[in-house]
Amino acid sequence: MKIEILTEKNPWWKGKEYFEQDHDYLKWLEKKIKWVPRIIKEIELRPFSLNFIFGPRQVGKTTALKLLIRDLLQHIEPKAIFYFRCEEIANYQELDELLKTYLEFRDREKIKSSVILLDEITFPKEWWRAIKSLIDDGVFKNDVLILTGSSSLTIKKEIEQFPGRRGHGKNIIMWPLNFKEFVQIVYPDLAKKLTGNPQKDILFLKEINKALSDYFNCGGFPLAINSYFEKGYIDQEVKDTYLTWIRNDMAKVGRNDSIAREILKSVLIKMPSALSWEGISKEISIKSPKTVHAYINILKELFVLHISYFIDPNTMSIKFGKNKKINLADPIYFHIFEDWCLVKIKEKESVMAESILASHLYRKHKEIFYWKNREEIDCIVKSGNVLKGYECKWQEKASEKKLIVGKMKELWTVSKKDLKGKLIPLSLFLYSL
Repeated sequence: MKIEILTEKNPWWKGKEYFEQDHDYLKWLEKKIKWVPRIIKEIELRPFSLNFIFGPRQVGKTTALKLLIRDLLQHIEPKAIFYFRCEEIANYQELDELLKTYLEFRDREKIKSSVILLDEITFPKEWWRAIKSLIDDGVFKNDVLILTGSSSLTIKKEIEQFPGRRGHGKNIIMWPLNFKEFVQIVYPDLAKKLTGNPQKDILFLKEINKALSDYFNCGGFPLAINSYFEKGYIDQEVKDTYLTWIRNDMAKVGRNDSIAREILKSVLIKMPSALSWEGISKEISIKSPKTVHAYINILKELFVLHISYFIDPNTMSIKFGKNKKINLADPIYFHIFEDWCLVKIKEKESVMAESILASHLYRKHKEIFYWKNREEIDCIVKSGNVLKGYECKWQEKASEKKLIVGKMKELWTVSKKDLKGKLIPLSLFLYSL
């Protein structure tokens, strides 16, 4: 590979002022609503580090890398920063050639340490072979590697190809904006008034509930947010963009998007009730619970949904064989899948409220559960040796649900407006996380 090609992809090599000509950076500047993703502060920059950033497509991973480059240029030699988008590479041999071209270039420039950013690393077939080989040869011992990718990093277990080869590196998931980030970016004046303490923030309940209503409508993806606040609705082209990447990623792992559509339709109709793989399989053309399970797990790895398993509050044991609850990972998916599956969700706002609560708890605690006997608790999280429960009552007038069972010693009721005891508005609770 010719060095001229790499120079085109790294305009700052001609001088750090040339970064301003970067296409992705210019697109970011043009956005009405824009932000610096917080993950750039989480990336480990001590040599040697092999960092992986993964998350759904169109969440802003490329933008995050370019903004990191902008910051690095303030104190690093420009030619010591190498970026390449790997969609243009077919296999690990081409990736190896690409990296060796840069390494030869930096040797001529007498550069001893680099930050190497490889975007969408999963596109080249068996990409990990090139990276692993060069790490084993000691080529990167003074470098920081930052690799971004989507689902196949986890579905195909490709990260597991690097045991003992990560150095100081981290795995970082880049999610769409959570509600607190959404408020801070879209409503900065309101965010300045809020403290994160519900007792104090209740004074601004009307304003923060308006922000929550907007979050219900557009979620936390950059394209959807900008479309919604520019036009008052999410443009169909934006919805199609997100749906296309889901369908394409399903195809890449050998799954049929028509079957995924049938399964999602069944899930949407049943939400927020607990369901079984067997129950779904009876309603779709593929009468196999194992197939349903496989598709649901792939959608989980695509960061589209979360699975809540049943937990016994007395023993804290998880019952994987019992019915499960499915929650979508971002509000935009409700709007996309309603259109795609040709279905209208009953009591949609209430279903979304519970799902948003669950997805925020999942991001914080890494796993969530539910419990049902004569009573039901929508969301349960582990906190040390005890459990905390959260019940969503999405109605104008809600009352606090009081229930102590087993090791679940604390139960919060999440409502629209009410704040009393362990009864709290969803908007204030999400902002306090």
